[in-house]
Amino acid sequence: MQVSVIGASGYVGGDLLRLLLQHPRVNVQQATSESNAGKFIYSVHPNLRKLTSLKFCSIQEIKPCDLLFTALPHGSFMHKFEPLSALAPRFIDLSADFRLRHPQDYITWYGHEHPHPAALNKFVYGIVELHRAEIKQAAYVTGAGCLATTAILGLMPLFKSNVVRDGEVFIEVKVGSSAAGNESNLSTHHPERSGAVRSFQPTGHRHTAEIIQELGFHGTPRVHFSATAVELVRGALATSHCFLREKLEEKDLWNIYREAYANEPFVRMVKERRGVYRYPEPKILAGSNYCDVGFEKDPHSGRIVVMSALDNLMKGAAGNGVQALNVMAGWDETLGLQFPGLHPI
Repeated sequence: MQVSVIGASGYVGGDLLRLLLQHPRVNVQQATSESNAGKFIYSVHPNLRKLTSLKFCSIQEIKPCDLLFTALPHGSFMHKFEPLSALAPRFIDLSADFRLRHPQDYITWYGHEHPHPAALNKFVYGIVELHRAEIKQAAYVTGAGCLATTAILGLMPLFKSNVVRDGEVFIEVKVGSSAAGNESNLSTHHPERSGAVRSFQPTGHRHTAEIIQELGFHGTPRVHFSATAVELVRGALATSHCFLREKLEEKDLWNIYREAYANEPFVRMVKERRGVYRYPEPKILAGSNYCDVGFEKDPHSGRIVVMSALDNLMKGAAGNGVQALNVMAGWDETLGLQFPGLHPI
């Protein structure tokens, strides 16, 4: 398959190229970067030395291909959608521009109207574990927010089984600095970021809209979401708190999660009795497409604490996109995504 990447110089674009250049069924045709056009890809992504001799081109030089990935800054692709749609029959967009199904949600959560509201329902939300059947038939697929993906994969079995009381959940996600992108600012400046455990959006985070949308199996869930920056480069850990509609034993909860994820290649249940890694830990997931999920039941209150972890650039972005590509193409879902992560790191 001939594949090109628009917006390939960022961190997500770099991970996408890393995966696609080693994919056994893909040829990377072009990769764009307006600020780096004419430069070798490895001059921006030095880990790709000897993997490619391609140079970045401008978006005006992009040629027709079989599938086009877009990894542009949020708010950019939606204004380029019409001219770019003529370049490929299939698209995977990793920005937030087509993730939400209702135009009003862009006004509510992003503060602006969507320029192509009629196109929103052409895109399938790209978490394969939720929408595999639709993705198989889709021409247009979106990525999913990294924080949203972390929370959704942890909570989906409970909400789908309709066991969460009042559909209400409290979520806090801790995330590494790469989630902020590769443009520097004061919050990512090393003296300011190093050692930080910083609440940067305790309320009103845009990914809340995706969580509400994707957990709405039995009505509109009540989602309370907060985001915290921590001293990681890669990684996100969601800690979610909810109560159950009725009394369920530990084995009942295990059965709910096993039924949801027993056959999922990239979701692993983690719940050990002892050891440092008895709960999901993003550190050991760096570079991998896995999401690790665990839970614990509070014996004193009946509260369920769900923990889920992933690499925000991989299962939270580029890896999730390549997984969707494999499903769209009818290939083995794990092609090009078998890297298990490193330990220690």
